[in-house]
Amino acid sequence: MKNNDTFAPVVLFAYMRPDHLRRTVESLAANPEAISTALTIYCDAAKLPEHRQRVDQVRAYVETIEGFLSVRRIYQESNLGLSRSIISGVTETLLENERVIVLEDDLVLSPHFLRYMNDGLNCYRDDHMVCSIHGYWFPVDRNMPETFFLKGADCWGWATWARSWATFQHDGRMLLKELLDRQLSFDFDYEGTYPHTRMLKSQIQGKNDSWAIRWHASCYLKGMLTLYPGRSLVNNVGHDGTGTHCDTDSAFASTVASLPISVERISIEPTLEASAVLIDYFRRIQKSIWFKARRYANKWLRGRFL
Repeated sequence: MKNNDTFAPVVLFAYMRPDHLRRTVESLAANPEAISTALTIYCDAAKLPEHRQRVDQVRAYVETIEGFLSVRRIYQESNLGLSRSIISGVTETLLENERVIVLEDDLVLSPHFLRYMNDGLNCYRDDHMVCSIHGYWFPVDRNMPETFFLKGADCWGWATWARSWATFQHDGRMLLKELLDRQLSFDFDYEGTYPHTRMLKSQIQGKNDSWAIRWHASCYLKGMLTLYPGRSLVNNVGHDGTGTHCDTDSAFASTVASLPISVERISIEPTLEASAVLIDYFRRIQKSIWFKARRYANKWLRGRFL
């Protein structure tokens, strides 16, 4: 039987960054809804012998976590990698729950994060064109609507329902074929400003192991939408050289919102203003990074969906 408790459960994926994980957990615990929220932490096993000490430090910290309705700790016995960890963990959770909030161990959250995520999940629960709720928004220089929709899905502090996750297509080749057959690559890439298609090709070729690009493409091809906040409730602090998939930079750093986001029903269609703002932002980021140093030209664009 599905669990329909008031607050959606949170699943958090960790590997070998104890300090980052502590920041994530502390910011999550600062949400007033945390005490009523069930938390599950998936801890991956060490991939290399030199990772074991930090993996052990993560697990030692995880044993101390409290302040939630419940804390479930899952310690993998062999290394799954981020992609398999998230796909299997989200799938497992949604076998027992109607919905889930998904975090990784490098996200610092606003104290209003859980309220927004649960309000969004409740508001659009029965709207099958809405695939997910997202907590991060880019540091653009425009005032945005309180909430808005964009095509596809995203990956930095997100939530979904079992009915949406059922659309996830594991096979990147099938996704790429449909994109090309329907001549959607240019739109999928935000008018060529963000290399989603190239990242999907890299996943197929084994050059990255991205679950997120397949999640995004799966929802995009179904015509599904994600709700975004006009002010970011998430800051990714993992781009400091400590992560497995990300380098050092601050191009996507956001200041988390100090005021709550009001979730009220809006028209379920892509918000053209937000798409235009994002396309302009990506163009400016590409130019800025290119002129600073050639080697940074695509680094951030790769890092977000790895």
